[in-house]
Amino acid sequence: MQTWDKYTRRSGLLIVVSGPSGVGKDSVLDEFSKICPDVKRCVTTTTREPRKNEIDGVDYNFVSHEEFQRRIEHGGFLEYAEFYGNLYGTPRKWVEEKLADGTDVILKIEVQGGRAVKKQMPEAVMVFLVAPSLEELERRLRSRGTEADDIIAGRLNRALAELEHIPDYQYMIVNDSVARAAEELKAVISAEHCRIKQ
Repeated sequence: MQTWDKYTRRSGLLIVVSGPSGVGKDSVLDEFSKICPDVKRCVTTTTREPRKNEIDGVDYNFVSHEEFQRRIEHGGFLEYAEFYGNLYGTPRKWVEEKLADGTDVILKIEVQGGRAVKKQMPEAVMVFLVAPSLEELERRLRSRGTEADDIIAGRLNRALAELEHIPDYQYMIVNDSVARAAEELKAVISAEHCRIKQ
């Protein structure tokens, strides 16, 4: 029987989701996980303190600065970066193992990290999440109630710089509805699975 295996993908997809702070990446990815539970979300390692209701190993892997540095020295991160005095990194071994066994993996990382991953893994599917407007982005940041005005102003300035990198990505999703944004992310992944392997 003739099959088409040579045209189909055997490893998992690596999906990079980026976007400014406050755009709703966690909300969209939480909703996405409900409709696509087989796609695994990589848990970022960080040195920052947990926020209220954040769970170690679920929201982030929380480690000390010393432990983070040790992992850097041993090549433990696919990418890492520093923001506001805290380090964030993507655990290399976990990602590579999941992709090798055919599991799709989502990385929620900022633009700098996304570019670093794309350089190492050109096959990565790059998705940029945006708010409907800058005004809405500011409203979302303020509604958190967790940061001072100067931090929010810094995040908005950073958002403007990050938006300049939208052309580095293949897809853009506007998060005007969490449910719709999650469905659009599902559609992107479905389309990528139908792509003919070159």
